[in-house]
Amino acid sequence: MGVDLAFAVVSGLLDKMVKLTMVARVTDGLPLAEGLDDGRDQKDADFYKQQAKLLFKNLSKGQHEASRMSIETGPYFFHYIIEGRVCYLTMCDHSYPKKLAFQYLEDLKNEFERVNGSQIETAARPYAFIKFDTFIQKTKKLYLDTRTQRNLVKLNDELYEVHQIMTRNVQEVLGVGEKLDQVTEMSTRLTSDTRMYADKAKDLNRQALIRKYAPVAIVIGVVLMLFWLKNKIW
Repeated sequence: MGVDLAFAVVSGLLDKMVKLTMVARVTDGLPLAEGLDDGRDQKDADFYKQQAKLLFKNLSKGQHEASRMSIETGPYFFHYIIEGRVCYLTMCDHSYPKKLAFQYLEDLKNEFERVNGSQIETAARPYAFIKFDTFIQKTKKLYLDTRTQRNLVKLNDELYEVHQIMTRNVQEVLGVGEKLDQVTEMSTRLTSDTRMYADKAKDLNRQALIRKYAPVAIVIGVVLMLFWLKNKIW
């Protein structure tokens, strides 16, 4: 009974912890590492992973207003930090302390830069640093229980401030990207149409010149021909 109770307590704590962790390159949205999870205790895991990838896509287009942000999505929050052209993102339950979530990301950032910093720009395939999952899982366990002395100290650290980090809604963030995509598409279409109309205008001008000068050219041609024949006969 005691073991079952302890397991239930740990499971409850896990339920408030990190649901998803991903590291991606900002310049092109390439996923570099991910905290592997079997997803059995989380509904719609693939849905939220897809949202995270869409966020990376938006970031790769320069659609980010801050290097740190929290994004509300259903019963969760995406938290991310961007540094050194790399985005470190995690998704936590609403009730998990924001300050701990960002310090968790800071720990990941520091280790990822230390171990893989020189290889980030040259990575050519998705999840090139999948072995980083070992460090992600180890670090997640440290942040599991918010009541440990270690985490209480972090929560009370007045030097680490998160109140000014912007919080937005996921539809709002992804919606901005969709609108910008529409604008880009419209701009591309307009440029294409302009070129098409310019080509048509050139053709019309060419046809007008032909109609205008063709009779003169024919007359000159006939005169030259007669002149040549006259010289030939004589």
